[in-house]
Amino acid sequence: MNGDRRWMDYAARLGRRALGTTAENPPVGCVIVKEDRVLGVGWTRPGGRPHAETEALAMAGEAAGGATAYVTLEPCAHHGRTPPCAEALVKAGIARVVTALEDPDPRVNGGGHAMLRAAGIRVETGIGVEDVRRDLAGFLARIGKKRPYVTLKLAISADDKIAASAGKRTPITGPEVRTRVHLMRAQSDAILVGMDTVLADDPELTCRLPGLEERSPRPFVLSRTRELPPTSKLAARGAEVLRGGVAAALADLAARGINRLLVEGGARTARGFLEAGVVDEIHLFRSPMEIGPQGVEALAGLDVNEVLKGFRLLGEEVLGLDRLTVYEAPTINPSP
Repeated sequence: MNGDRRWMDYAARLGRRALGTTAENPPVGCVIVKEDRVLGVGWTRPGGRPHAETEALAMAGEAAGGATAYVTLEPCAHHGRTPPCAEALVKAGIARVVTALEDPDPRVNGGGHAMLRAAGIRVETGIGVEDVRRDLAGFLARIGKKRPYVTLKLAISADDKIAASAGKRTPITGPEVRTRVHLMRAQSDAILVGMDTVLADDPELTCRLPGLEERSPRPFVLSRTRELPPTSKLAARGAEVLRGGVAAALADLAARGINRLLVEGGARTARGFLEAGVVDEIHLFRSPMEIGPQGVEALAGLDVNEVLKGFRLLGEEVLGLDRLTVYEAPTINPSP
């Protein structure tokens, strides 16, 4: 691995710390390096500010002069609530900037790189692009497709069931899976279930990992006609009901600045997102237990194996007695 890729991988790991916390802004990581020594690191802070470059420059101080900044996304070039990060890099005397991706936001879209080059800074881009594109998939989808990046979580039995009977909460997977799902929640901006799941399970949809409780995603419920029961746990959390179907719900969430959406069920909701063609990843948690023919089908009539043929295997992992298999849509490039 060459030096540029090594430092970009470090910047990407920093950026992942911000997943699910940056509001409408992208979760960016930044490392400032001189003579193979790290001078400053940063990642986008909760709510989207300060930006990663600002944090890294503050840590580096005057030593940033003549250094290289590794940033996972093109530094911003527009004035918002804070000055442009490209301008801050220029003022700090950075000599070289290495990025993975150009920012597709119309307010940037090459302008940050242009500002840097105009100031005499060497700019190189495209380093570590595939890994970073995956990390920034939520932001890229919202800008390019006008919808969040959608991850569908399925926890099913060996015979593709999600419950012993309709309306009956049925534990299927073990504690290792629950821990992983809570981590997925912490890395998501919003979480969504259908009203059937609310009525059957009364879920909280929070992250309950020690130290990450404040990173619970914003809860939403999809229902065309029914209201959220006022005594439900989600009502206590201030969950909102989204009307009008999948497409309208995604457009609404994108307008709110939601980058990553985790869809947790139930069967009809999962089927609706799949049939709408908007599922970007499937995280399939499969238990060795069998429920039997009386059980509730995981996808409300869709065959799980047939659905998965339209996705590409990304990875597998054993979690206790259960197995996680991750699939992605044929392309995760969120360009329209």
